[in-house]
Amino acid sequence: MTLEEVMQKLEAMGTEQTKKTLLRHGAKEPLFGVRVGDMKKLVKEVKRDQQLVQALYDTGNYDAMYLAGLTVDPKSMTKERLQTWVKEASWYAPAEYTVASVAAESHFAMELAREWIESKEEMVATCGWNTYSNYLSIAPDEQLHKEEIKRLLMRVKETIHQEQNRVRYTMNQFVISVGAYVPELHQEALEVAAAIGKVHVDVGQTACKVPLATEYIKKIEERGSVGKKKKTCIC
Repeated sequence: MTLEEVMQKLEAMGTEQTKKTLLRHGAKEPLFGVRVGDMKKLVKEVKRDQQLVQALYDTGNYDAMYLAGLTVDPKSMTKERLQTWVKEASWYAPAEYTVASVAAESHFAMELAREWIESKEEMVATCGWNTYSNYLSIAPDEQLHKEEIKRLLMRVKETIHQEQNRVRYTMNQFVISVGAYVPELHQEALEVAAAIGKVHVDVGQTACKVPLATEYIKKIEERGSVGKKKKTCIC
């Protein structure tokens, strides 16, 4: 398939209702409004052509960028390409989900997570926190830097309520991820979750809610799922 053919298929899949929903969540034009379930019908074919994948992201069209995230080979991504992707993420969804999940499965996961967390740009910082969270969900425990994770938990505890809007959201998610995927630090994550309490995030004209970290972690514990890793964080 050519780039033009994929874009035509995406446009045909788009609906005004989905587009309106995405715009309420903060999406930026251009976009067609394609449901992820429909988009996944293109994954197998697009995945065969990694040049096409890059071209899709470069269009700046949100649906095409999301499809690129679903079809890219993370191990083929260079650090420079990932830096370009995060700079082009104009709202939270591509930053927190598309780029963060691809980065987490790349060869540069920890290097970029650490760098991006320190950024003063909201979308870059929020991508950094979610890259780290995603890495926790797939990496074996022996590859994790436990002392660094402890320091980050303390940083969340001390600063979350003064951080930028979406950074607060992904910091909260980081605490949940530690509690869910790092058994050794499960109790510490619970303590930090209790200390930070409810995290307020402006989610725009949507019904979205910020999960209460204590409740979320306890539900994972009750299911007996603490420490169960995922095969992939790309979805």
